Amino acid sequence: MATRPVEIGPAGLHTARAIEHLRLVRGLTQHQLAARCTALGRPMTNTALSRTERGRRRCDIDDLVAIATALGTPPTTLLLPLPSASSDDRRGC
Repeated sequence: MATRPVEIGPAGLHTARAIEHLRLVRGLTQHQLAARCTALGRPMTNTALSRTERGRRRCDIDDLVAIATALGTPPTTLLLPLPSASSDDRRGC
């Protein structure tokens, strides 16, 4: 009996987008970020990172902690939604 891979849910897809966004904000290539993770003791290829960012590969907790550390941010930054400016925020209410 063949097994289906577990689909990546909304939180996983958000985290994938957050990783890519923060990587780009930091001015890092996928290769550079993967190398930083490897230097931290969590071997990672740029292909694995690319698949993670594209939602094609699940990001386990060890990967998440290594990626966050390599990006210089707490892991929760990659898990929680980015703050957005609502209309009340823009008006100062």
